[in-house]
Amino acid sequence: MLTHIKNLILDMDGVLWRGNTPLPGLVDFFDTLRRLDINFALATNNATKTAVMYTEKLANFGVNVPPAQIVTSSEATASYLREEYPDGARIYAVGAQGMRDAMTAQGFTLVSEAEAYNGAQADAVVVGFNPDATYQLMAMGAHLINQGARFIGTNPDPSFPSEMGPLPGAGALLAFVQTGTGVKPTIIGKPGPIMFQQAMKRLGGTPENTAMVGDRLTTDILGANNAGLNSILVLSGVSKPEDVKIYNIEPDFIFADINEIAAALQK
Repeated sequence: MLTHIKNLILDMDGVLWRGNTPLPGLVDFFDTLRRLDINFALATNNATKTAVMYTEKLANFGVNVPPAQIVTSSEATASYLREEYPDGARIYAVGAQGMRDAMTAQGFTLVSEAEAYNGAQADAVVVGFNPDATYQLMAMGAHLINQGARFIGTNPDPSFPSEMGPLPGAGALLAFVQTGTGVKPTIIGKPGPIMFQQAMKRLGGTPENTAMVGDRLTTDILGANNAGLNSILVLSGVSKPEDVKIYNIEPDFIFADINEIAAALQK
């Protein structure tokens, strides 16, 4: 069934773990991929961490994945902005430390909440998931957009899978700012093509022999289908089988979790 798959692009939240809890079979899954000589890259819409941070998180779960095999929406967003502003720009970041680190690593100057309140301008406002976001932080971002700053979203996920169930994600923060400004953001993460392109480049694969493994129909599966990749939905995160008809998004394969994928790959 999966004999033609030589490369996997793996989402993380809801596929490999929920919150800070690894899903069953995580170590064995990666051992299986390496034993079968299947290349993989990890691609997440979560903008709170950099690739290095995810390498450390995986190491705590007993899995070794170098940063070069990890694509995050925060770093994809910073790379996109670097192409748009090759000489640097002033960025107002509504995001966690991982997003701010990704921006400064590309040479951008961060505009603080206090600076924005006191009249500083920004070239772009970048909004990603931030569990510590306050009204004032987001209101200053909206103010800068109203002053002419570009509105960039790291990803559109309305929620993310936690140990207690789905909780509001980056899409909820984007909706807050969009409602307050009337401006629609430019989205960098899945289901847009940028993260898929970056992951494919690292894998050196083709759409025909590469599959996206994700738990969310509206980002992982929709984006993979649009990019011509094979799409694999796992039911360990957000989307459920009945959602396929609701959203009219059809994955190529549906598995319960990564254990079922590993079993199918070995057949």
